[in-house]
Amino acid sequence: MKKILLVLFISFFYNSVSAQVKFEAQTERSSYGLNERIQLVFSINNEGDNFVPPKFPGFKAEGPFINKGNQTSITIINGKVTQKREISTQVIYYLTPTKKGTFTIAAASIEFDETIYKSAPIKITITDPIQMPTYPGQQPTNVNYGEGIHLVAEMSTKNPYVNEPVTVIYKLYFEPRSTVGNFRNFKAPKYNDFWSQYIDMKQLRAERGKYNGKDYSMVVLRKVILYPLEAGAKTIEPFKIDLDAEVPTGRRDWFGEYEMRVIQKSLSTGMQTINVKPLPENGKPAGFTGAVGKFDFVVKPSKTSLKAGESLDLEVSVLGKGNLKLFTLPKPVVPSALEMYEPAHTENVQTPVTGMTGKISDKYTIIPQFKGKYTIKPMEFSYYDLASKSYKTITSKEITIDVAEGDGTFVANTPSANKQAIQKKEVFQFNKLKTEFVSASREDFLGSGLFYSLLFAPLLLIPIVMIARKQKEAKDADVVGNRVRNNNRLVKKYLSEAKKQMGDKVPFYMAMEKALHNFLKAKLHIETVEMSKDNIIELLQQRNASEQSISQFMELMNDCEFARYAPATDIAMTNDFERAVERISELEKQLK
Repeated sequence: MKKILLVLFISFFYNSVSAQVKFEAQTERSSYGLNERIQLVFSINNEGDNFVPPKFPGFKAEGPFINKGNQTSITIINGKVTQKREISTQVIYYLTPTKKGTFTIAAASIEFDETIYKSAPIKITITDPIQMPTYPGQQPTNVNYGEGIHLVAEMSTKNPYVNEPVTVIYKLYFEPRSTVGNFRNFKAPKYNDFWSQYIDMKQLRAERGKYNGKDYSMVVLRKVILYPLEAGAKTIEPFKIDLDAEVPTGRRDWFGEYEMRVIQKSLSTGMQTINVKPLPENGKPAGFTGAVGKFDFVVKPSKTSLKAGESLDLEVSVLGKGNLKLFTLPKPVVPSALEMYEPAHTENVQTPVTGMTGKISDKYTIIPQFKGKYTIKPMEFSYYDLASKSYKTITSKEITIDVAEGDGTFVANTPSANKQAIQKKEVFQFNKLKTEFVSASREDFLGSGLFYSLLFAPLLLIPIVMIARKQKEAKDADVVGNRVRNNNRLVKKYLSEAKKQMGDKVPFYMAMEKALHNFLKAKLHIETVEMSKDNIIELLQQRNASEQSISQFMELMNDCEFARYAPATDIAMTNDFERAVERISELEKQLK
């Protein structure tokens, strides 16, 4: 009997002790060299929540890295088997010392079962750098994981002329054994003193590449075309990005494979400087307006024979490769007998990685007023040729317009979208052959039907105004109804805004999130502070929405929130927009 009581007491004591929650901070030892890397582990023997880390004076910290696990222990007493499941949570930081001395890491806190637990403070002494032992197949513990990841801005030239294209390609190099993902916190430069054009990356793909003579995997993150607008030393801000990377630790497991570790990495290209050269003054033509590249110049009339009063189109165009959007076309000079209207400007320009290419044109509508032959003088277009490092001038041919006798009217035969509307009008006024008489006996306004209508109209409007005012007061008093109507209006507004921002990831998904949030506010009668995931699901279930519709709507909200910090294509944005319209329509029908 005594043995049985002893066994029961030991079992009870063991269970009581094991049921206690322990939260503690640990390092391998209390003293480290300045060149060592320290693993600091905060552990709780259960599931914790709302972890609050301490500050790390004297250290550069990487983390946190969360590690949750569970273990089942089996106890056999007098043939009776008892199983017990143990849960643990670890929060791991890797500390790199920045200076020597003794440092105290304050207590961290974590919450479990509505109780706050705190760890004991830890003192760590940092001494002079020490000799690090190495072993076959093992990497020293002070290794800086992720050193093989580089963000680079590659430029086609750092010494361009004004208006010469500069291609900037942002590349991410990483070791072939590593993997990268979860790109976030993009911070693109502001290209001051440059005309810039992004080239969308439809899909991020890893390719083989070389960096500093070594083989790497490489991903092109972004391409930008820059045209410097003025001479001088111009700086380009760093391009920054945060990511997660799985990198080898240098150690091998029992099977000879490298052990991998997931780290967070912040990367930057650093500040870049471009020295922009001015275009040479020697030989610069008088009519030069800044065109740089290789171009053809064409001046073409739609016809050269017509009647007075008819119209013709004169197209002045430049086509080729260069800064097509950054200069003005020459304007034709025509005789005063030819009436010329403001041109309709059109651009058909593409911007590949090598720079702008395509065609720009001005189309003038010209109307001759009198019979005769008229000459449009030759026009000149000048540009700077980068290949030959010299100015080129192209001269158009002289154009002769043969105008026959017209019928006395001006008619625009070939109207265009931007052209001024040219109405038919008579050139000369002839004597009128018919006389139009006006009655001498006119009805006075005073005492007429119109007079009395205007007199009594305000009296009739008084009851209408009173009714409208009461309806407005009732509508203003309906606070809930006004809020619902306002939220419905915002849903349409932000969906329309998302459609306009298609192709620009961040404003597109911000508008999408606002549209989804305002839809929930309108239908569930909730405010932003009540918009937790669990509360939304519970309210949708109470309104008899189907489980499938709820799941799909919540999935869309999560996708929109995540997509703001991850690469996105035009196709993905189009699909997400269509999903949003479909999910809102489905819930609209179910929540009526």
